[in-house]
Amino acid sequence: MESLRVYCAGPLFNQSERDEMSAIADVLVAQGHSVYLPHRDGMEFRLVREVLIDRGWEADLAGAFLHEAIFALDVYQLVIACNSVVWNLNGRVPDEGAVSEAAIAWTLGKTMIAYQDDVRSMIAGRMNPLLVGLVDFTAVQQIKEIPAALMAEWKRHPAAALELDRLSTKLKLCVERGASLWQALSHERAQGENEIIADCVVQLFAPENAHATNPKNT
Repeated sequence: MESLRVYCAGPLFNQSERDEMSAIADVLVAQGHSVYLPHRDGMEFRLVREVLIDRGWEADLAGAFLHEAIFALDVYQLVIACNSVVWNLNGRVPDEGAVSEAAIAWTLGKTMIAYQDDVRSMIAGRMNPLLVGLVDFTAVQQIKEIPAALMAEWKRHPAAALELDRLSTKLKLCVERGASLWQALSHERAQGENEIIADCVVQLFAPENAHATNPKNT
């Protein structure tokens, strides 16, 4: 069976949401696919921000360029590292970050399916057509069905590899910075070491004219 690299997009703001996203990732991995699950494979915003503040960065400024780092990392995963997306639409209102990720994936021609077992909706019992139109107005209703549905969609519409030189200047820069951050995160020494991750974030994303106020930790 062909193996895909899947971006798992969805809500992550409480434990039940994170558990559901982990279950989606697990069922894909069990079928031989690799996944990018942002809350597990990306950065822990709170912990890296604490390191930056301890180094003397102003809290608001540290949070601002750390958000830039997270954006670049996730865009890199969507644009280059992953060839497909599973989008969790559950919620009274779908998660806004996942909506943005789905729109990026659709625009770039990524293979994408949606999962939803939540009956809540906003428009006369139906989801907003500008959302579900991104997945041809269909959604998988059981997590166990996701791998087969994704492979069927891949066979219908396989995603072509994107050439970096064909991206817009702004998107190319974002992807390049995200790739550098991912390389740092993937290094064996950086796993769980927020000091190393903070070093990379500062190097790539801190404003050139801004500096930490605690020289001994910078």
